[in-house]
Amino acid sequence: MTTDQSILFALLFFVFVFLIWGRWRYDLVAFMALLAGLVSGVVPSGLAFSGFGHPATAIIALVLIISRGLSNSGAIELLARYVISGTRKLGAHISVMSVLAAGLSAIMNNVAALALLMPVDIQAAKKAKRSPALSLMPLSFASILGGMITLIGTPPNIIIAEFRNDALGAPFRMFDFAPVGIACAAVGVAYVALIGWRLLPSQRGKEDSGKELFDLADYIAELKVPEGATVIGKRVRELDDLAADSDVDIIGLIRKGRRMPGLARVVEVMAGDILVVEAHPDSIEEALGGMGLEYVGAGKDLLKDEDLELQEVVVPENSRLAGRSVQSLRLLYRYRVALVGVSREGKRFREHVRKLTIHPGDVLLLLGAGERLGDVVTRLGLLPLADRGSRVIQRKKAWMAVGIFAAAIVTASAGVIYLPIALGCVAAAYVLL
Repeated sequence: MTTDQSILFALLFFVFVFLIWGRWRYDLVAFMALLAGLVSGVVPSGLAFSGFGHPATAIIALVLIISRGLSNSGAIELLARYVISGTRKLGAHISVMSVLAAGLSAIMNNVAALALLMPVDIQAAKKAKRSPALSLMPLSFASILGGMITLIGTPPNIIIAEFRNDALGAPFRMFDFAPVGIACAAVGVAYVALIGWRLLPSQRGKEDSGKELFDLADYIAELKVPEGATVIGKRVRELDDLAADSDVDIIGLIRKGRRMPGLARVVEVMAGDILVVEAHPDSIEEALGGMGLEYVGAGKDLLKDEDLELQEVVVPENSRLAGRSVQSLRLLYRYRVALVGVSREGKRFREHVRKLTIHPGDVLLLLGAGERLGDVVTRLGLLPLADRGSRVIQRKKAWMAVGIFAAAIVTASAGVIYLPIALGCVAAAYVLL
């Protein structure tokens, strides 16, 4: 064994040791290994960062961007809405999620598919009142198996395709891996769904690993019924099943600025009505998709073209907002930020959210562009809470996002456009949309 070979194996050994130890982030460990290779002379200085320009790196980065775009457009939510149920037994749930994970991994990337489906799986576990630990590992295995089906499904496929291109002048095409990959994925997913999950340690089911790091009372929020919503013409009590699917409680209805008496259970919903709900931010966002609603204020011209985000903030005693209402501050028109929900220690109130006098200690759910939210937090002296990953989905663009991605895959598979270029065009289109 030569000196360079010895140094290389030593570096790999220490990389694995530090990765298993977990003291430092994996990306920092990899970068330090690269620097050690440079210092020792194993890696030529001219090739130190050539990997960042490799097609495999570009494809993986672009696929992750596209996956986030599909998620933000509501395409993943739309799919999950029809296949995920909190009432399924664990075995049936794992079977459905495994098939879904394998399918998504094949068309996007196993890492991206796993990142998109993990929140869905955790949410389903919460609804079923079981630990997510029972289903997350089978989900991971299924995504790995599904990634073997196509070129972009997993990084090793991309790398070997580029190596073949360098050696023979022609890379593997999009579905060249499919004959073997589909067989392996089918057998593997069947094993994971029917047998594999039963081999997990039973103690994992007793751990509440899905518990929130901090627990807040649900928000009282107002959701507008737009034209064409599926709930129009139904009585409020007929929406209970839809609301339960999203884990929200409908506690009132506002029509033409007036709160209807009681819970308005027998009132028929009309376009322009506002449903008053009590729920977690993620459940509110899920209800928007499931019931065809929208945030009050989100449809106004002031917020229409913004990339909207949700921000949770606490109102301290010295805040400019304490003792005042959002309407009196003209929050939407001055700062282009809307108040969509208020949490007041689990207490309910009958006032409009925007007319409610804000008290110190209230937790507010704000809607707006990221930069504007930060500006409002600073100007009004609010205290932002840790980001829980709540996001606003632009559901009107779901089918457009799917169509653009499908067109890129078809053209790349037919050899019309080089795959990284096709994916780059998709990422650019998502940004412009």
